[in-house]
Amino acid sequence: MAVIHRTTLEPTKLELLTAWLPSRPWYHGGAGEPRPAGAGGFRLDDPRGEVGIEFMVVTDSSEPAAYLVPLTYRGAPLDGTEHALIGTAEHGVLGRRWVYDGCHDPVLVAETAALIEGRARAQAQNLTDTPDREVTRAHADEGPVPADFTTVVDTAEHTELSAPDGTVLRVLRTPRPAPDGPPLPEPGTSGHVAGAWELPDGTRAQGLFLVLRTPPRA
Repeated sequence: MAVIHRTTLEPTKLELLTAWLPSRPWYHGGAGEPRPAGAGGFRLDDPRGEVGIEFMVVTDSSEPAAYLVPLTYRGAPLDGTEHALIGTAEHGVLGRRWVYDGCHDPVLVAETAALIEGRARAQAQNLTDTPDREVTRAHADEGPVPADFTTVVDTAEHTELSAPDGTVLRVLRTPRPAPDGPPLPEPGTSGHVAGAWELPDGTRAQGLFLVLRTPPRA
């Protein structure tokens, strides 16, 4: 169970993202510096209690867009993922934390697979031991969701994780509000995760965060 500490983080997550977002191919802001604001998201629990896992939605007041940023927080560097390091921060209780783009962190990927299958539950972003009931998931395939995604590629709209068996998990980096109530799965997908966030005008939006595509079973 992830414990939410009411303490400081220096620099803050938003300050780290201000410097990092413009380096991403899916960031569509202009030439000015981003002005990210927290708009929603959820957490997952690491069964070993070592890694913080958060799916954070931020809006950017410099443009009308929302971005989905999976993050992991570690007490030591993760070997081989220097390219995925967003930055380090000093936590008022836990000390130095290494903050990573979670798409490259095997702990986040494994727990995301468990969430899609229904073996894990999304937790409220800012409350301890509280399920997030705005997060929904579905999995139409009888087989397990692989956790060994070996290729991670950023595009202009999403981050695509590919497994050796042909399974593809897409992290929709620029989530869009569903026009008519709860979002429906995309055609040709075998699973998804949807969530909610707050729009700049204060209204609540729902949309797809993750979609899963699995190859046909023999």
